[in-house]
Amino acid sequence: MRSLILVAGLSLMALALPASAQRTDAQSSDFADARRFPYQNGEQLYHAICQGCHMPDGKGATGAGTYPALATNPNLEAGTYPIHMVVNGQKAMPSFNYLSDEQVAAIVNYVRTHFGNGYKDAVTPEDVKGMRQ
Repeated sequence: MRSLILVAGLSLMALALPASAQRTDAQSSDFADARRFPYQNGEQLYHAICQGCHMPDGKGATGAGTYPALATNPNLEAGTYPIHMVVNGQKAMPSFNYLSDEQVAAIVNYVRTHFGNGYKDAVTPEDVKGMRQ
């Protein structure tokens, strides 16, 4: 209930701003408009999107939820598994289907070659495109 009141209050405050202070879609931040997410590098994308749950070291976390470790994760051996997870999500992991095929490939390749993972067979944007539903 408090969340609903907070959202309603913030919405009303935004409406009360003068037009010059309100942001247009063209001026919105990159995080507010996922279609224009700027990063293309796998490491940058990981730090911007993934590390909040999977932690900077890829070891995951347990607290308000369970966030699986990506470090030394044998599930990452087949490149199709992390592609599927990033594009479609599963359980508590949201879908990041708004990322381009190139961005998904960059994140997957970064995770598969870092945090103690040594999977060198790179996935391609074409692999990602073939996995999209």
